[in-house]
Amino acid sequence: MTDFVKIHRALISVSDKTGIVELATALAGHGVALVSTGGTARALREAGLMVSDVADLTAFPEMMDGRVKTLHPKVHGGLLADRDVPDHVAAMAAHAILPIDLAIINLYPFAATVAKGAARDDIIENIDIGGPAMVRSSAKNHAHVAIVTEPGDYAALLAAMAEHDGATPLALRRRLAATAFAHTAAYDAAVASWFAFADQGEQFPAVLPLALRRADTLRYGENPHQQAALYVPQTGASGVAAARQVQGKELSYNNLNDADGALELIAEFRDAGPACAIIKHANPCGVATGATLAEAYKAAFDCDPVSAFGGIIAVNGLMDGPTAEAIAGIFTEVVIAPDADADALAVFAAKKNLRLLLTGSLPNPRRPGLALRQIGGGMLVQSRDNGAVTRADCKVVTQRAPTEQEWADMLFAWTVARHVKSNAIVYAKGGSTAGIGAGQMSRLDSTRIAAVKAGDAARAASWAQPRTIGSAVASDAFFPFADGLIAAAEAGATAIIQPGGSIRDAEVIAAADERGLAMVFTGMRHFRH
Repeated sequence: MTDFVKIHRALISVSDKTGIVELATALAGHGVALVSTGGTARALREAGLMVSDVADLTAFPEMMDGRVKTLHPKVHGGLLADRDVPDHVAAMAAHAILPIDLAIINLYPFAATVAKGAARDDIIENIDIGGPAMVRSSAKNHAHVAIVTEPGDYAALLAAMAEHDGATPLALRRRLAATAFAHTAAYDAAVASWFAFADQGEQFPAVLPLALRRADTLRYGENPHQQAALYVPQTGASGVAAARQVQGKELSYNNLNDADGALELIAEFRDAGPACAIIKHANPCGVATGATLAEAYKAAFDCDPVSAFGGIIAVNGLMDGPTAEAIAGIFTEVVIAPDADADALAVFAAKKNLRLLLTGSLPNPRRPGLALRQIGGGMLVQSRDNGAVTRADCKVVTQRAPTEQEWADMLFAWTVARHVKSNAIVYAKGGSTAGIGAGQMSRLDSTRIAAVKAGDAARAASWAQPRTIGSAVASDAFFPFADGLIAAAEAGATAIIQPGGSIRDAEVIAAADERGLAMVFTGMRHFRH
């Protein structure tokens, strides 16, 4: 395997022409002969460069609207020949095949064509055939050929040629080959995804095409001994991954995970009045609405002021100065908002370590999509939990129907509960959470823990009684026994919203009736593991 390969001939065929004229001009300055195709050749000629057509190389014309132009032995022989093998060299001589030392290739804009809503025939026409074949041929033969698929690598190529008298070192060719195979793999995944999901309407295809682009490397994973990176779809980042970081330290794995939970939760209130959510370790510890964002933040904070320390705060509107002042009163890891005014930016600027993320908008919580989770030896794939219920979807199962205020509190609690790790219990009153119990093995324990937190919050705020008195309770899944409901009633709850479906529903309903509670069944569960 040759360490340095002098570049005498380059084949250039690109859809993304960013920097291609400058690159080709530099190559010509090294005495490299340029061979090109179609629009790329025209662009280079218009820049005054001497370029040969692929048809001149192959002695065979382009045909079929350009579908057939590079699929030819004189192209692939020049790319694939192992010049250390005498038989390969002899075959090249016998068939007048010229060696190609450098290939500059990127592919038809398939993903962009799909993204702009093109007709099916246009999408099919943008499936590149010759390009991937040349990329793969060049990458396979990286011992003798340098393949560049990303404009971002043009500078490294030219720097290497300048340092090595017009040659490329093997280490660079190996790296470029790895990039090239990733390029074609991602391209094929985009094509396969479109066929499976958009064209054929499959929800779970036999092969799940998945290609992600690394957007960032992170300091570490959940713990310092773990490494981590952020990857986004080829079509571009969205949600937290697309947020603009205005200030603060670099985001960690845990920051991003918690921030995603905060954004998804606050998105439930994107069409509501001012709302705030505080997240700690991927669970909400306080959620509230208010007449202003500052009021919403105060109510959310008061739900669990201890857990709010070092948390993630998300709001559903323009972050303003008064809200920023209130938030700045305690240590906060991340603040997320669609936007922030000048006063808020000035307040947060004094908190150098606070990370401020601006999203521009809030995601649609009802959007479709897939959720993926790795397990040992495989991947679990399911549709997103984008389900929601309205008052009309709920069935009153107790003798007493809920009051208007109880309906409002139940639906608020239910909205929050779907974002709490199971077993999830949420007490709510007056547009604010009163207590949250998350991630317990027993639903009864979650119910009690939420009530204990509500009591702690009341003592911290010097309230006469905890906000669980007169509250509504949401349970993400049915009560398997009446004990959890009884514990909620003992904490002062007067209304319950839960999925129903337990073999002991009758027992639970009877317990509610005995205590004068109102209870509704949603028929929908929201486990979140």
